[in-house]
Amino acid sequence: MLHSEARSLMFSSSQEEHCAPSKDPVKYGELVVLGYNGSLPNGDRGRRKSRFALYRRTKANGVKPSTVHILNTPQASKAVNCKGQHSISYTLSRNHTVVVEYCHDKDTDMFQIGRSTESPIDFVVTDTVAGGQEGEETPITQSTISRFACRVVCERNPPFTARIYAAGFDSSKNIFLGEKAAKWKNPDGHMDGLTTNGVLVMHPKGGFTEESKPGVWREISVCGDVYTLRETRSAQIPGKLVEHESNILQDGSLVDLCGATLLWRTAEGLFHTPTQKHLEALRQEINAARPQCPVGLNTLAFPSMQRSRALSSLEDKQPWVYLACGHVHGYHNWGHRSEQEPNTQRECPMCRVVGPYVPLWLGCEPAFYVDTGAPTHAFVPCGHVCSEKSVKYWAEIPLPHGTHAFHAACPFCATQLSLTQGFSKLIFQGPVD
Repeated sequence: MLHSEARSLMFSSSQEEHCAPSKDPVKYGELVVLGYNGSLPNGDRGRRKSRFALYRRTKANGVKPSTVHILNTPQASKAVNCKGQHSISYTLSRNHTVVVEYCHDKDTDMFQIGRSTESPIDFVVTDTVAGGQEGEETPITQSTISRFACRVVCERNPPFTARIYAAGFDSSKNIFLGEKAAKWKNPDGHMDGLTTNGVLVMHPKGGFTEESKPGVWREISVCGDVYTLRETRSAQIPGKLVEHESNILQDGSLVDLCGATLLWRTAEGLFHTPTQKHLEALRQEINAARPQCPVGLNTLAFPSMQRSRALSSLEDKQPWVYLACGHVHGYHNWGHRSEQEPNTQRECPMCRVVGPYVPLWLGCEPAFYVDTGAPTHAFVPCGHVCSEKSVKYWAEIPLPHGTHAFHAACPFCATQLSLTQGFSKLIFQGPVD
């Protein structure tokens, strides 16, 4: 049973943890980067962080399409782009460009996401390195995330609908789709296109709950239409238009930028996630039960949330698990079946099953939990621990990997889950006395 303290914290608003910029602003939702356990490895800094809250702005900054120009010289195109208005340029050939001007929209707020650190980007996202232990400076040979990857446009009035569009406006308020980019004219006459590596979106069926099932991955166009996936990530031929689906984000929608995947949580959805205090209460409850190593008989304890976030050095009381069977032990140095990779083939002293032997770390990012259950299961092979319903949910979600592969991964560190066993139920031994 949960302590009364933990029970009372279950459904309290997570507003206490995410400081709002002004008094009771409207919160549209949050974008959370998969692969980070509550913060970036070297800490969140400014616009570069593991989660980004979208609040209603004091003044609307949204834009909507207005005038269309068909231009036959590069000079004319340059003249339109220099007017200081937002615009999208579709270059069809050297001497044929369609420029769509955008005017101010008093009813929407726009938020831009991308790799660029220039001022138009609200949320700076860099390539996620699976495993989570590498620092922020891990060199990515060549990033596949676009500098101005996508934009989220939120309606300022209820129900505060959030829509996603491929590409973001640069410092000169332009989006350029060059000659090589996939682009076309729709039957109704308006131009549209895709970015080089694309913006993929998956809406789960049934929202973000333990009952949800994975939806189908789609590609979102620059104008927000939905398409089936291209043959490969950067193919020049677009997929087919999916008319009955939309670019409206719902609780649990995943947005893939080809190098990082973001989870969208609505304000209402976040209200039902466990708070940091609730996760801390669950940690203390497990430790208060004084689980023991069945061999060494020493008491085990999960490290603090702060240490778990940083994946810092292992502690003496750190719980370890034989992932094949789920028996939880303290660290010991016997039972090796392979000299080359010491912890990949270890024999459990309790049941003799052979498999990986890894330290356990608590999942500290509340947005990844589909319920407020106790941390009873671990992802395989990384050893991040969360509730049973949460591990089962993420083990079923195929996440884009590379140019055309998909696989399930741990949301706390982005490690690919084992194909034969995505998670393991933990078996703790209580104190003997």
